[in-house]
Amino acid sequence: MNLRDLVYGLYARRVEGRLDHDQIPKHIGVILDGNRRWAKASGGTTAQGHRAGADKITEFLGWCAETDVEVVTLWMLSTDNFDRPEEELIPLLGIIEDSVRGLAADGRWRVHHVGTLDLLPARTQTVLKEAAEATADNPGILVNVAVGYGGRQEIADAVRSLLLDHAERGTSFEELAEVVDVDVISEHLYTRGQPDPDLVIRTSGEQRLSGFMLWQSAHSEYYFCEVFWPAFRKVDFLRALRDYAARHRRYGG
Repeated sequence: MNLRDLVYGLYARRVEGRLDHDQIPKHIGVILDGNRRWAKASGGTTAQGHRAGADKITEFLGWCAETDVEVVTLWMLSTDNFDRPEEELIPLLGIIEDSVRGLAADGRWRVHHVGTLDLLPARTQTVLKEAAEATADNPGILVNVAVGYGGRQEIADAVRSLLLDHAERGTSFEELAEVVDVDVISEHLYTRGQPDPDLVIRTSGEQRLSGFMLWQSAHSEYYFCEVFWPAFRKVDFLRALRDYAARHRRYGG
């Protein structure tokens, strides 16, 4: 361990010791941004950047478990990412599949897919379904893996699901118009039954949501971190929690 690592370790313990555990977010959403830029800065390939980003996930979930976070949503692949060149997208999907398998094999987490399965290759769909089935009874953190996810797509899918559900019941359009409200639509989201994210973290210095959990994040707190995702450290995580705890959430009041 070098002097820098020692200083960061001491600082991290100091920040952690001062955390108010009554103010820990129960649901954290994370936009895992900066893998490619991290790879470029370190002289690696794009695939190496994505692999390093995937390797960071288990470490991050361990920090969340230590601080009593209950739900984590990880944005691993957006619907916009399908526009990337095939020579990048295919290896990236393989890395995501390996990561999801690893999360399932770990035994500590419950894995749940959020996104549109139909957009994904059959192999990726199978990996996601098998991970969810294998971990359904695990007691640990609920880990939403957002793969093939887009916030607008989620809302469109929720409305489509709502319409199909009521069509099967024989509900008329007039009757449906009377019952549709925020809660009814929420019941058809990918995250139905889950609490909305209290805190959304985005790495790499970008300060926008890019469509991440548009519906669920209406009252979320945001934390934008300059560091690229593969280089995200425990001290960066603790700073996000400290910043969150210092805010006064009013929910419009």
